Amino acid sequence: MALKNENKSLERRDFLKIGAAAGAAALIQNRASASQNTSAFAEAPTAPPIDRVRIGFVGVGGMGSSHLRNLLHLEGVDIVAVCDIVEEKVVKAQDLVEASGQPRPTGYFKGELDFMRLCTEEDLTLVYTATPWEWHAQVCLAALASGKHAVTEVPLAVTLEDCWRLVESSEKHGKYCIMMENCCYGRTEMTVLNMVRQGVLGEIIHGECGYLHDIRDIFLQIAPGREWFQKHVLTRNGSLYTTHGIGPVAQCMNINRGDQFSYLVSMSSPALGLEAYAREKLPEEDPRRHLKFACGDVNTTLIQTRAGRSISVVFNTCNPRPYTRINLIQGLKGIVEGYPDRVYLEGSSPEHTWEDMEDYWERYEPVLWRELGKDLSGFGHGGMDYLEDYRLIKCLREGKRPDLDVYDGASWSCIADLSEKSVAQKSAPIEIPDFTRGAWKSRPALPVPEA
Repeated sequence: MALKNENKSLERRDFLKIGAAAGAAALIQNRASASQNTSAFAEAPTAPPIDRVRIGFVGVGGMGSSHLRNLLHLEGVDIVAVCDIVEEKVVKAQDLVEASGQPRPTGYFKGELDFMRLCTEEDLTLVYTATPWEWHAQVCLAALASGKHAVTEVPLAVTLEDCWRLVESSEKHGKYCIMMENCCYGRTEMTVLNMVRQGVLGEIIHGECGYLHDIRDIFLQIAPGREWFQKHVLTRNGSLYTTHGIGPVAQCMNINRGDQFSYLVSMSSPALGLEAYAREKLPEEDPRRHLKFACGDVNTTLIQTRAGRSISVVFNTCNPRPYTRINLIQGLKGIVEGYPDRVYLEGSSPEHTWEDMEDYWERYEPVLWRELGKDLSGFGHGGMDYLEDYRLIKCLREGKRPDLDVYDGASWSCIADLSEKSVAQKSAPIEIPDFTRGAWKSRPALPVPEA
């Protein structure tokens, strides 16, 4: 699959230690047939209201610390325990929690699997992880097996196999397993969703999205932090980071709630950008100049939905370029596109002329942003990180299903693994499994999240 054999065997050994917890090898048998079995669907029930949400946090580096700060600003949250493989990061997180007025949380830092002790020993509502990608599934499986809700940074999992494990474990244990996709809470993305829900764009037929971000310094480890990123572009070739772009488009198209991904095809350009950048930036004697990267600089993946809609997903992190997620939604009455944010509506926009999105905030900005957005300038990614944490805690405390569920996380995350398979087979069509096993036909559409 995606990772080198030695990395895969390490991951498998770790998983077996956890999980037996998650239901063992039987869960990986022939999910293609399971996807057609509607009787197998067993969505986790809505949890009763929780007065105080007790959280154990695993992975308190950059993003983990950012989420931790968000949570400490929210009412009804207790940070009970923190875990990281680096003791200094645990101590720093403990200090942060204590400085906020809460009791000092228990610290866990005795190796890569110490999160299992946190899951089994602590009285928690949920376990929240912001570890490197390949650990997300393992932490979530341990949390679910110990009777806690599981919450993770993106992606939900690296492999299709682990996506299925998480879906089935969430259903088996009756606990939420939520991938925190912050881009679904961006001001523009939520405004576009509101416009779609109100029918402004008409019937939606096509979307374009992606993750296009020049992070060559991170992949070559010129910039500090996220050293684990490098191995993914060294060993994998596909659309490796999908959910930021796909998430908002999937919500506009009611994926898992009225429509469903059907299949994809994927192709990659040559892998040249990082090697050229290494020759330009690094001295002759630096061994990083000789690294050979598997991931093509530009990957393009095309997705067809069961209703016939099309989605283009572009991944490019290895070339000089401005940041964009594209964020295009095409309907029969008009189109919205991001970077810059602009709108064209037939019959109201000047003919063949884009309008600035600014003209549409007054009518379509969601209440969540209208009421809370003015105070979010100091929070991560323009405030959307705070809003995703705010909505999670609000839903749990009010006994409502969170905005995102395990089927969203699995559907959006598995695209990376499946794109690799398509690239390896000369852009062969690859079926995208239906994690809801047919229930998408009757599940209600996601409403625009409220304040």
